[in-house]
Parts: sequence; C-alpha cells; structure tokens
Amino acid sequence: MDKGYLEKILKSVSAGSTSVEDAVKSLKHIHLEDIDYAHIDHHRAIRKGFPEVIFGEGKTAGQIVGIMEKMAAQEEIILVTRADKEKSESVLSRFPDAVYHEDAKMIVWKKREIQIQGRGKILVLSAGTSDIPVAKEAYITALAMGNEVDSVYDVGVAGIHRLFDHRKMIDDASVLIVVAGMEGALPSVVAGMVSRPVIAVPTSVGYGVSFGGLTALFAMLNSCSSNVAVVNIDNGFGAGYMASMINRV
Repeated sequence: MDKGYLEKILKSVSAGSTSVEDAVKSLKHIHLEDIDYAHIDHHRAIRKGFPEVIFGEGKTAGQIVGIMEKMAAQEEIILVTRADKEKSESVLSRFPDAVYHEDAKMIVWKKREIQIQGRGKILVLSAGTSDIPVAKEAYITALAMGNEVDSVYDVGVAGIHRLFDHRKMIDDASVLIVVAGMEGALPSVVAGMVSRPVIAVPTSVGYGVSFGGLTALFAMLNSCSSNVAVVNIDNGFGAGYMASMINRV
C-alpha cells in the first residue's frame, strides 16, 4: 500500500463515498498480513517508497502466486527476482498481464504505467556480455522504481576504447551502475571519469581464482576511486534499488 492508495481511501471517507466500516476493512492489513508461509509487509511502500520485493529463489510457484495475490489488492507494482522459467510460467498463468524477463530472471507486474520519480538518468554498464543477466536485473529494478535508465553492455577493460565511445552517456548520468566479473576493474575506471556516484556490482563470472566473484568484490572494495560503493556478488537488484534511492534525492 503506497501513500496514494492510503490518501484515496481517506479522501473517499471524507467525501462520504466510502463508509468508515469499508475503510477499516481496506486498512485491516496496512501493517502486515500473515498467510502462514509469509508475513507480507504491506506497509513497506508507505515506509520506504516501494513495495516489498519477492525473492523467488527457494519459493514454490504456488507461494509466489499466493503472495502476489495478496499484494495485488494494494500495490501498483510487484517485482519477483530470481524466478526461473518454470516458476514464471505458473505465475503468468495466474497473472497474464505480468512480464517475465528471462535474462534477468525477473517478473514484473504493474497496474498502470510507472511514473518517473527520479531526478536524473541512471546508466547501467557491464564489463562483459556474460555480465548482462546481473546488469539487466539492475536495469529492470531501476526502471520499475520510476527512473529513466540507459544501458551499455560489453565495454570492459580488455577493450577500453569501447567504453570511450559512450562518453556522453557516461557524463550525462546522475548515477552509474557498473557490473563486472573477472578482475572487477571497470568500476574504478568509470569512477575516475565522473563526479557522480558509481555503484559497483561484482559478478560470479570468471575462471578458478575469481572464487565465484570474490576477486572482483575485493578489487571493487579496494578501489582507489573515492566515488565507488559496492553491493554483494551478483546483486543487480540491490544496485538498481540503491541507484533509484540516490536518484530521488
């Protein structure tokens, strides 16, 4: 439940078009709703500006659908992350107007078009083509949260001239999300080019001593560029969410 939904109920009561009893029913689960396998935080959109996001990994398709059914009564938009194709098919059979983004493993359901809330533009960069799934998760999250978002893929340090071809987009961005595996060098390079916040996302892409993304994570944490902040390995969602929060300030 967001502030707009709450205001609509209160104004309707004030105008006499909704009874107090009906309003109480609508607001019964404003705090949370217990459906046995989940405690749904309906208050989160009021408290934080965006609804609870469903982490699909480890949940059954039935559980995801059950949570979405309760949320859809109050929310304008629902995101599901880490949803595989099989689960998404079950969800879309119940919510045919939802969209499954297979590359990002995300489901997006919305009642209407999302209004832009961000003050600037977010740019998502990926070092390699193999990093695109994580970059897409960041891109879709930032888009769903009401931002203008651009993306550029496969501009890593092995061919750094590719990055410079997009200098204007880089300079125009208010927040940058830079996704990289292997040695994780790209965020430092990008951050050295701009006076904007750079959110670095290490991925688990790489050979043996990449240690599932730990090498990239450590490299990003040790960046000598002062405008770099780092999220967890493969956490495109976290990067998109944080970039959106920064872009609203």
